[in-house]
Amino acid sequence: QVQLREFGGGLVQAGGSLRLSCAASITIFSIASMGWYRQTPGKPRELVADLRSDSDTYYADSVKGRFTISRDDVKNTLYLHMSSLKPEDTGVYYCAGGPNRWYRDYWGQGTQVTVSS
Repeated sequence: QVQLREFGGGLVQAGGSLRLSCAASITIFSIASMGWYRQTPGKPRELVADLRSDSDTYYADSVKGRFTISRDDVKNTLYLHMSSLKPEDTGVYYCAGGPNRWYRDYWGQGTQVTVSS
């Protein structure tokens, strides 16, 4: 069974930076698409960033220019570098993997990010 585990959440002030990590139990290069999602109370889970195995990326408009998704194939880890954080970036962040950004086979348990104003 594939396992994804997120690390790196926490409390940060607005304008600050944070890096999330997602460690996979398998070779992440074998996963065609991996992404980061964000969920806040009362709202549907939204895709924040996606990285395909061919290195093509997708970013939600709300995070473009502030967030960067990357991966380390040796460590089998997906990252989300977040900068210029805003209070509206607060939420539980999940990593996920699957054949594309519309369908996910694997999900992590989530990590809380809180941005204070």
